[in-house]
Amino acid sequence: MRVALFGGSFDPPHYGHVAIATAAADVFDLDRILFAPVGRQPLKRDGAPTSFADRLAMVELACRADPRFAVSDVDSPRSDGEPNYTVHTLSMLHEAMPDARLFNLCGADSFLNLPRWHEPERLLELAEWIVVSRPGFPLADLSALGLTARQRGQVHLLQTVHEDVAATNLRERLEAGDRCADVLDPAVAGYIEAHHLYR
Repeated sequence: MRVALFGGSFDPPHYGHVAIATAAADVFDLDRILFAPVGRQPLKRDGAPTSFADRLAMVELACRADPRFAVSDVDSPRSDGEPNYTVHTLSMLHEAMPDARLFNLCGADSFLNLPRWHEPERLLELAEWIVVSRPGFPLADLSALGLTARQRGQVHLLQTVHEDVAATNLRERLEAGDRCADVLDPAVAGYIEAHHLYR
């Protein structure tokens, strides 16, 4: 099994997320992509404005787009209130799926921050990384991270995705009453409306 962890706020999940996951699954022959909303991001201290339960429910709806997608609560809020660290999540997945070939899927903007992540060297031992190009974050910049040849072998670049949806702008549009049909799955848009989110 080739399994990728796709973590993030998913606040809300949109077509950009689906496009990234679809391209990664196609290019790297992934059997399963685990969409895992994060309980509390270490590098975003202000936290997510929408509850974890709502984000998990919206991601479950978005995952219906492809049978290779699955929602996962592996990154649910910790009982001790501590942030969710990807290194711990990947360790848990290793224990749960010892025979799987693990990947971590993230944007180039996040990956360029890797030195600030918790235990960055171990992260590159626990999984292979699929790094997606993002506007304003050229993948050529990855050379500045000073990775060893072995670590570079763990990093795969994905440059075929050009869906750029800014979550902040999306939330502003939703707050103004826009259903955002151009970037949201109808089921996700319906959930947002039914639960009066981002209003």
